[in-house]
Amino acid sequence: MSAAIQPVLAAPRDSLPARIKDLSVNQIAEIADMAREDPEVIKLWIGEGDLPTPPFVTEAAEAAMRAGQTRYTYSQGLPRLRQALTDYHRRHWGVEVPEHRFAITAGGMNAIMQAMQAILSPGDEVIIPGPHWPNLAATIRVMGGVPVTVPLRRGENGGFSLALEDIQAAITPRTRAVAINSPSNPTGWVMPKGEMVALRDLLRARDLWLLSDEVYNHFTYGNAIAPSFLEICGPGDKLLVSNTFSKNWAMTGWRAGWIVFPEGMDGVFASLGQYNTTSIPTFIQHACIAALDQGDDFIRTMVARCRESRRIFCDGLGAIPGIRLQPPEGSFYLMFSKDGETDSRALAIRLLREGKVGLAPGTAFGENDDGKLRLCFAISPGLAEQAMERLNAFFRKG
Repeated sequence: MSAAIQPVLAAPRDSLPARIKDLSVNQIAEIADMAREDPEVIKLWIGEGDLPTPPFVTEAAEAAMRAGQTRYTYSQGLPRLRQALTDYHRRHWGVEVPEHRFAITAGGMNAIMQAMQAILSPGDEVIIPGPHWPNLAATIRVMGGVPVTVPLRRGENGGFSLALEDIQAAITPRTRAVAINSPSNPTGWVMPKGEMVALRDLLRARDLWLLSDEVYNHFTYGNAIAPSFLEICGPGDKLLVSNTFSKNWAMTGWRAGWIVFPEGMDGVFASLGQYNTTSIPTFIQHACIAALDQGDDFIRTMVARCRESRRIFCDGLGAIPGIRLQPPEGSFYLMFSKDGETDSRALAIRLLREGKVGLAPGTAFGENDDGKLRLCFAISPGLAEQAMERLNAFFRKG
């Protein structure tokens, strides 16, 4: 009896949609995975501070769990949490955003994903200033969209700027949105308010969406926090603002964020929340209320530590021959390059293994491979001094 003929089937991965199959490896995570468990490595690769979540946040979560707040809740988020967000935005930016224009998400990443789910159709283009956070472009691709990078310009002093005419030149009939991250990961660029107004007017005239990722607004090193597009846009503007509890309150592992959307779209984001996650855990939402209501002093502490660690790295790296850098205006990242280096991934791996400092390669952010590295300085000044000693020894050794 002859054996049954087996059909020839494609490998499971080969049958996936191209937009999924062709997703690139996140090089930040790739480097981090090489030494996450190595206690000798000073880990400056991922956007995460070294402070633990403050006790008033963890205690609020524990109290909520003990009180039985462990069941399903509103997919858009607890009304009390959304009201706390209204109060928070009024307190820091002087804007009135009613609670029904907020939705609670599973971190800032999920806020961006829901924004793209809401507005993109396959083939739509989203303009992004670059270099940019790789997850943003990947999210656009996951939704079948096309990220279009517009490089930030660099002045004679190495500073970054975004030219409105470059945005205009990139707009095509397929353009659906422009995505801005200010203060920026990875460059530390902060968009001036006047340029924000000009961009708003351009997008209004072209009937395009604006996604503003404002997770680093408190982390600036001048005299004021960074402006928000909520200050200059009305409730009917095509504006989506993503944010997270991760950075301000040392809550990266809690996976809690929020999105602000235009008037009349609460039903859309209630449904998207339902179909993405149902809701984030109820007890975590109580912890988020505590962060918003009690956490302003903690934010000031975080920013002060970052300011001092920024100084340590800028001064230390700036004194090494062949190192090129521009002190960041905001966020808690520093990009720098070393003359003669042409492979940032290989340089990051070498620095990890020989220097015991973990940094992200510039190619992770869409940069040309000219040896740039990104460093996260959301750490204590003492740890910054240790890291700088290692960086100094590594780069001076050649």
